[in-house]
Amino acid sequence: MSGIKLSIRVWDAPVRLFHWLLVALIVALYVSQFLDLMWLHYRLGEVTLSLLIFRLFWGFFGSETARFGAFLKPPRAALAHLAAFRRSAGGEGVGHNPAGGWMVLLLLVLLFAQALSGLFARADRNSAGPLNPLLAKPASDLVSAFHAWNFYVLLGAIIVHLLAILAYGWIRGENLLRPMISGKKRLPAATRAPRFAPPLRALALYLLAAVIVALIARR
Repeated sequence: MSGIKLSIRVWDAPVRLFHWLLVALIVALYVSQFLDLMWLHYRLGEVTLSLLIFRLFWGFFGSETARFGAFLKPPRAALAHLAAFRRSAGGEGVGHNPAGGWMVLLLLVLLFAQALSGLFARADRNSAGPLNPLLAKPASDLVSAFHAWNFYVLLGAIIVHLLAILAYGWIRGENLLRPMISGKKRLPAATRAPRFAPPLRALALYLLAAVIVALIARR
């Protein structure tokens, strides 16, 4: 009986929507910048920032597997997980594994840095973030340079993240994408299902995040 596995819900809808909307927004932000559609780029950046603020809220007040306290383990646990990567079987954890939790935090920090610096950055003489007028030219140039540089750091982190997903599937036989689509994962029958926050809480927190961004961007 110990080998029996059941399909257990591990990710709530808000986390999955956040994840895939963020993927689409990152692509759209790059395309809009590449096509020099800066008005669209800035609006998409504001939507991205609202999602990131929501995810920050959800990391404290959301479902169990979404909370930072649940998936951020001590660094030694992440190092031990990576050291045993080839030796141990995958797929037994409910949420993020110890290494994956730190990757999530890194990506969120880089995305926040990109979105916040975008509020102050200037693309050219005719287009700038909504808070750029608050800066003197030297500060504006510095923030704009950081915004451009941080994009490549973020891109590097995304590539590492994608390679890790492939490695988990190839070496450990663990499909990390399927649970983020369906919300469910096959786990031992004795596994305790995580607790989930009500969807209305997610809606209220996102509306609060959207209002915060609107107040900042329209000041």
